[in-house]
Amino acid sequence: MVKCVEVFREFYQTKTKHRKLTWIYSLGTCNIIGKFEPKTMELIVTTYQASALLLFNSSDKLSYSEIMTQLNLTDDDVVRLLHSLSCAKYKILNKEPNTKSIAPTDHFEFNFKFTDKMRRIKIPLPPVDEKKKVIEDVDKDRRYAIDASIVRIMKSRKVLGHQQLVMECVEQLGRMFKPDFKAIKKRIEDLITRDYLERDKDNPNLFRYLA
Repeated sequence: MVKCVEVFREFYQTKTKHRKLTWIYSLGTCNIIGKFEPKTMELIVTTYQASALLLFNSSDKLSYSEIMTQLNLTDDDVVRLLHSLSCAKYKILNKEPNTKSIAPTDHFEFNFKFTDKMRRIKIPLPPVDEKKKVIEDVDKDRRYAIDASIVRIMKSRKVLGHQQLVMECVEQLGRMFKPDFKAIKKRIEDLITRDYLERDKDNPNLFRYLA
């Protein structure tokens, strides 16, 4: 799966230089075959769940910390996916101790005796607001880009009026994204408080770069 991601990333980078590719793995789905003693079944799972289950192809038993280390996920993500596989409706994994919650001291093993009347089942994963997180990350990246653009412009121009600074900033960033005028104004105010710029005492719409 990692190789597929890398191949697509290389392809994407040949098409654009100014956009950032963000993978939302929890929105991906996989169809994997589970070979249980009663019968073989098809499991429809998320990318995270599939990655966790595939670990048991090479290990009979794994601890919480071993799973977390191998998947390289956060505590919250590991708890969610292990709960969906061992504590919910479909218990694909057996958990020790057999409780309804996930703890860092738990151990897990593949449940060979699992069965269901259906041959194909979908194992849900409790949702998280991934979209909100991605939007927050994008906003953060854009704030840095606006800051860098304003500083570059003011470093070369030394003194500049508000309207001209905003227009030059929009022109510079236009290839990457369409910056919002309000966002630029906010970043100018922030740079003033951080002593990168100062307002002219006689003309509040004129800015000076502080070297």
